[in-house]
Amino acid sequence: EPGRTGTCRARRGGGSSRRRPRAPSRRAGPSTRAGAQRPDPAVAFKGKTPMTSVHGSAKNEDTFKTSQFHFDLWFYFTLQNWVLDFGRPIAMIILPLEWFPLNKPSAGDYFHMAYNVITPFLLLKLIERSPKTLPRSVVYVSIIVFVMGASIHLVGDSVNHRLIFSGYQHHLSVRENPIIKNLKPETLIDSFELLYYYDEYLGHSMWYIPFFLILFIYFTGCFTPIKEESRMPLAALLLMGPSSLYYWYLVTEGQIFILYIFTFFAMMALVMHQKRKGLVLDSNGLFLFYSFIITLVLIGAWVVWLWNDKILRKKYPGVIYIPEPWAFYTLHLSNLHSAKEGF
Repeated sequence: EPGRTGTCRARRGGGSSRRRPRAPSRRAGPSTRAGAQRPDPAVAFKGKTPMTSVHGSAKNEDTFKTSQFHFDLWFYFTLQNWVLDFGRPIAMIILPLEWFPLNKPSAGDYFHMAYNVITPFLLLKLIERSPKTLPRSVVYVSIIVFVMGASIHLVGDSVNHRLIFSGYQHHLSVRENPIIKNLKPETLIDSFELLYYYDEYLGHSMWYIPFFLILFIYFTGCFTPIKEESRMPLAALLLMGPSSLYYWYLVTEGQIFILYIFTFFAMMALVMHQKRKGLVLDSNGLFLFYSFIITLVLIGAWVVWLWNDKILRKKYPGVIYIPEPWAFYTLHLSNLHSAKEGF
């Protein structure tokens, strides 16, 4: 038995000695590692599942990444709206006619051209800074239609505002204007009505519908689960007044109250829907939403103030009575301005 035991030990020892120098198995390690680089298709397929989930979680993290208030964009946006849109008819009236003859583009026309370039650029920058991936195709098509509509409006609005120097009164309809109703042949009146249609209806629709659509698309990406981000800085509060006042001018002068109110209701419905998911508006969303609320208050005050104006009532006979600021100007303020100059 001792010998037998020794033999067994020797066999075991020999077995162990054979196992130690197994270089081929160790040399086969690189092939094993090479095999690890080329895994079995089934294993590789299984390995894609966690990678996909990680990629998906990364997308979710991008969706709700931290968003700061875009003061620079909102400031430039508000400034150029006031200067290039609201200020263009004022510049046309104030600057001498010798500088811009009636048969040439006015200063307001150049303002409008700049607006047609700068505004789409700022809207695209807003979309780029959105913390959420937005439908780019819809945005690009909207930008194209926006530029087209604003360009159509540029031509019609240029002629209509230049007619002021010939006695055209914006508070009257085209056919009731003294300088137009006696035109011969009468087909010329139809041409002026077509021009007015391009200016006030087709141009405004193709301009403002994509404009509000882009703002709403941007608004859909202004939600966050972090309640600390749902605060507006002081800069946003300071910009809210000029921004709201411009939207008031945009809605009243453009006669787009229905488009504006539908956009506002869509914003309000989206806020209520996202609130159920535990999401709140970030500082940019609050700035836009509160600006629309203040705009609604300003429109209500404007309508109440001019509610009993019989002349404006005649021009806006529909259910929705929202006079244009320039119609109010030509009716009440232009005569006062002329009287002061004569005095």
